[in-house]
Amino acid sequence: MSRDLSASIATSLFPAGAFAAALAVSPLAMGAAAPVVKIDGSSTVYPITEAVAQDFQRAKLHEVHVNIGVSGTSAGFTKFCRGETDLSNASRPILKKEMDDCAKAGVRFYEMPMAYDALTVVVNPQNTFVNRLGVADLRKLWEPEAQNRINTWKDLNPAWPAQKINLYAPGADSGSFESFTEVVVGTAKSSRSDVQTAEDHAVLAQRIADDKDALGYLSLDYYVENGKKLKAVAIGDGKEAVLPTVANIRNGSYQPLSRPVFLYVNEKSLEKPAVKDFVDFCMKNAERLVVEANYLPLPARAYSENLERINARKVGSVYGGENKARPRPVDMRKLLDALMHGS
Repeated sequence: MSRDLSASIATSLFPAGAFAAALAVSPLAMGAAAPVVKIDGSSTVYPITEAVAQDFQRAKLHEVHVNIGVSGTSAGFTKFCRGETDLSNASRPILKKEMDDCAKAGVRFYEMPMAYDALTVVVNPQNTFVNRLGVADLRKLWEPEAQNRINTWKDLNPAWPAQKINLYAPGADSGSFESFTEVVVGTAKSSRSDVQTAEDHAVLAQRIADDKDALGYLSLDYYVENGKKLKAVAIGDGKEAVLPTVANIRNGSYQPLSRPVFLYVNEKSLEKPAVKDFVDFCMKNAERLVVEANYLPLPARAYSENLERINARKVGSVYGGENKARPRPVDMRKLLDALMHGS
């Protein structure tokens, strides 16, 4: 799926005469092709870059096209490391193999943390008995060996009914799938195969809303958007299980499913004025637009430091090409410090 945001509601933003006057002096009116900013990757991060693109194009009187694809984090990195896109949305850090692919193609990049996110485990609201699950429960349910062993709610908990569990998850190219399987199962992309999948979290949300025996996971903003149709499950192996609230995500108690999400920028693409303007606009307005996209913004200094990294030409990943999703609790502020300063 992709979306060309250049065809947005220009006529509703400007009176007909005013828009025509603006267009008359624009490159489009002179027959020049409009500059294009190409973005692809994570469906999780898509709402953030969509919000940025909409505001950016309004500010530019729609003289710049922003094309956003949603092929998933892994497929997005494949395109990015081939030099096919200017920016890549990612719900996990770039991996070592992907860094090697970029290096072979001569693609140097900047890594920019954009927001806090939380993978949210959800069931259908008609489910009245699943209110909390431990990570051990999730592992018992999602590990490959569970496929022929855990098929009903009663198999997971003897106190629950003997109805079939229908599992839903993001697709294999999704960073959300990789993060979840790494922290829950212990190995990235290790999962039972009898799961209904979709790259688009909005599709997942609707399928779970339509299935009273569903259990799945998706990004926090899609839960927020569909909160009346979904029921979040508290996570915790001890006495206290916690929900993915703003406070719990920021203080690190919602673990191990809290994570940062990223935007990667091709260094060479910044030679294009449209791309440079887009990245500057993104970072200078990120706090507001991240909130509008139903995510938790990072501290303001994180976005200014993203731009400082570009000015200092500090290319590469401070994660060293590893997916450091961690199965132990971690304070999100400390994680941000590690991201920004490589500690």
